Amino acid sequence: MEEHFWTSGADNARATTATNAVMVFPYPPGILQGDQIWTHLQQRTGWRSVSMAERRVTRCRDIAILTYRVSAEKADVPIYEALCASTYLNDEGTWLRISHQQTAVN
Repeated sequence: MEEHFWTSGADNARATTATNAVMVFPYPPGILQGDQIWTHLQQRTGWRSVSMAERRVTRCRDIAILTYRVSAEKADVPIYEALCASTYLNDEGTWLRISHQQTAVN
């Protein structure tokens, strides 16, 4: 599910994300919520491939936190590397992302 967040475009990301989710990206754009997220992701999706390492899952009842190191690639853009964390809520059997954070690795 998290790999699809990177590679399947903004529509897929929106379908698996709660309406009131918060995302934190390296500045700019910084902290985004609601429609701000989708405006940003329309321009930033389309990664051709991603590689995830150092994956960890922490789960407590209906909440799961996924952490990982990502290396993402797309045409005409330098490889993007970041430390990431996504928090999901199990909402009546459907896992929805309620937050996502990226810290660029230089």
